[in-house]
Amino acid sequence: DLIVTVGFMLGDATAAAAEANPDQKFAIVDVAYDPPYDNALGLTYATDEAAFLAGYVAAAVSETGKVGTFGGIPIPPVTIFMVGFQSGVEYYNAQHGTNVEVLGWSNETGEGLFTGNFESTDDGRRYAESLMAEGADIIMPVAGPVGLGSAAVCQETGNCLLIGVDTDWYVSAPEFKEIYLTSVLKNMDVSVFDAIKMVVDGTFEGGTYVGTLANNGVGIAPFHDLADRVPAEIVTELETIKQGIIDGTIDTGWPLE
Repeated sequence: DLIVTVGFMLGDATAAAAEANPDQKFAIVDVAYDPPYDNALGLTYATDEAAFLAGYVAAAVSETGKVGTFGGIPIPPVTIFMVGFQSGVEYYNAQHGTNVEVLGWSNETGEGLFTGNFESTDDGRRYAESLMAEGADIIMPVAGPVGLGSAAVCQETGNCLLIGVDTDWYVSAPEFKEIYLTSVLKNMDVSVFDAIKMVVDGTFEGGTYVGTLANNGVGIAPFHDLADRVPAEIVTELETIKQGIIDGTIDTGWPLE
């Protein structure tokens, strides 16, 4: 009854299938069609909102005053994380009178570090080593499995913490669990479940679903083993910031102007 495809790179193929099979229902993760298809639901995620929270806590926990990020390919489902992350760091600076720097991405120029792929853990190692050499002690790789190479470097050197993306890496890659500060979550289970439920209920429509902090479509993972590194007042501030993002009084910076 419903075919679910996953990933920006499958956008064109899924669109072609939806056009060729108008009676078949589709849902696709990380794609929004414009104009929309009546039989295809794009499942998108306001990961800028959750990445803003991750940037804020990274700035709070950093001991060097420098945090880093890099992406796989410069496409919107990747850069949205990086924009929110930098905005969260800058908001922390504004609230606390600090000057924590973000390496690997600039909201001002819309440019940053990209490996050019989502596969090479060797690239993940190299990019993490480069960011550490510049002083970053917390890194958020937005490059799928590439980030596992970064996690390995953080674990081996003990010189950095990692922020996972998409899923809770403490659960999905537990071999590096001691170096995860948090993860920026796309709660794909929530969105796919909702899409399936709409099919079952007979309420399915094409268009776009957006997962937000408000509907639990995005969020950040627990701090797990590093909970003692995050001061209680920061945890309280994160809840206030979350509400500010939800009610629109705090701007995540996405999309870039």
